[in-house]
Amino acid sequence: MTSASLRTEDLTIRFGGHTAVDAVTCEFKAGELTVIVGPNGAGKTTYFNLISGQLRPSAGRIYKGEREITSLSASARAKAGIGRAFQLTNLFPQLSVLENVRLAVQAQHGLGPVIFRSTASFGNLRDEAYSYLEATRLETAAALPVTALPHGDQRKLEIALLLALKPDIFMFDEPTAGMSVDEAPVILELIEEIKKDTQKTILLVEHKMDVVRSLADRIIVLHNGELVADGKPDEVISLPLVRDIYLGMPAEDAA
Repeated sequence: MTSASLRTEDLTIRFGGHTAVDAVTCEFKAGELTVIVGPNGAGKTTYFNLISGQLRPSAGRIYKGEREITSLSASARAKAGIGRAFQLTNLFPQLSVLENVRLAVQAQHGLGPVIFRSTASFGNLRDEAYSYLEATRLETAAALPVTALPHGDQRKLEIALLLALKPDIFMFDEPTAGMSVDEAPVILELIEEIKKDTQKTILLVEHKMDVVRSLADRIIVLHNGELVADGKPDEVISLPLVRDIYLGMPAEDAA
């Protein structure tokens, strides 16, 4: 049996008298893309924030492999291989797209943000950074400042930065939100490419059912902070509970 690359045990967080995530125990494995769904306020993004370290739990534990990471900071978790795509383009908004990715490559190599050193001495790092821009279809924007990128390209840059950090756990929170019909397929194709590497674990929060159906190996459903369903996409989508609380549609429409 394949061991979990990531797991949470009784993970809980309370804000005053409100329990946003309520004793969620769940395992995630390499080579599997798990989509987390649920109605607004279900606790999906809060659960993500607990895993990636933006929030500290009120109770419960988080493990990466056999290592407990509950007390680690968000940056320490990133160094340990947990990569989350969100607002990463705010690192150096006035620098070029290529330089932003080059700095991420530099950090992954343990060199730190040596901003004022001549970039000519970082030829190999720049080449590696450019390869991530090619992978995310951003090579033509390499010289632009981040602030000049349209929204869709900023989302692509998030993924380029994530690839540069070489995590083994990828976390995407509604990766196509705010994107046009033309832009969204590129993001989904990039996630499909990552999914081909069976050493990677992917967690995805998503509302769009067409995206869920096209990408998910597994779906888990949160409702009022609790894990209420977990299984193969067709099985989970067909559950009356899921249709009632998430899909809001009868069985024949959910099929």
